[in-house]
Amino acid sequence: MKKLIPFLFSFLGIFTFSQQIESFETILNDKISIRALEIDDEKVWYSGTDSKFGFVDLRNNENRKQISLSDKKLQFRTLAQDKNSFYAINIESPAYFFKIDKKDLKSEIIFTDTVKTAFYDALHFVNDQLAYTFSDADKDNLLKLAVYRNGKWKMFKNNVQLNSGEAAFAASNTNIASTKKYLWIATGGKASRILRMNLKKESIRAFETPFVQGESSQGMYSIDFYDNRFGIAVGGDYTKQDANINNIATTNDGGKSWQVQASGQNAGYTTCVKIKPGSKGKEIIAVGDKHISYSSDFGKTWKKISDEKGFFVCSWIDGNTIVFAGKDRISLMKLKF
Repeated sequence: MKKLIPFLFSFLGIFTFSQQIESFETILNDKISIRALEIDDEKVWYSGTDSKFGFVDLRNNENRKQISLSDKKLQFRTLAQDKNSFYAINIESPAYFFKIDKKDLKSEIIFTDTVKTAFYDALHFVNDQLAYTFSDADKDNLLKLAVYRNGKWKMFKNNVQLNSGEAAFAASNTNIASTKKYLWIATGGKASRILRMNLKKESIRAFETPFVQGESSQGMYSIDFYDNRFGIAVGGDYTKQDANINNIATTNDGGKSWQVQASGQNAGYTTCVKIKPGSKGKEIIAVGDKHISYSSDFGKTWKKISDEKGFFVCSWIDGNTIVFAGKDRISLMKLKF
């Protein structure tokens, strides 16, 4: 194991560096809260507060553009894409489903949910023809899921009964994940479970987890899967951000069973987790309001590599570059292995 060396990086604040970190650069400053990112055409695309949507070019940070999707002060915490368009849904009711053309950035509302309880937590494309999004439940307390097929959204009928106080968190648009076989949804609150859909049969099963739960602020906030079997979940309690008991877990059987990892030995509340592409699940980055953490052993142990605050969402650009976004900025971290 390489010896850890502390550095002081005054421009960005105090970080605890190991030899893994090569650079950390802020590429966008703005008055915005960002909780959803997409990478396309060597650009970082984002949606956020005050109806803001835009991009920053990774090759030239001066090449950027931001537009307003609505005259209303909508808050976006979702963003997804297919080959030709981006899609975003605002939280709270009425929920407007926006489609944004990649070529000219012209947007249109293609679906609206006017139910008072509408609150869409995450939006995810399985492939160019299929996407899912889910909302807090209506009065019947059934899982509220919408599906996108053939260019149209419609509600997905199901009989999945949620427990009392079971909901989800619109924290980083990452409590949905998929492979070609499965779609997973992570819930939280007074109950925190994994809901797994067999995409071919469109059947849904619910699995219990040992994750911290029982209060409305607790549970899984983010999940990622490498394949049909290995996945990781992170979260905690946003009202007790230093608490780190039962807030990270992994599965090796596609979500049926979960093993708590690093309980009492991690940086606490975490809003987003991403497996490094090509690592087979071994290397993982995670971010919370108060930390950036890294695992090189399938999530079993974690090293806090930054005390930087205010990031909510992250995404791998390539094998050694990660983009982070959150309160008022987007930043890039380069890792050196």
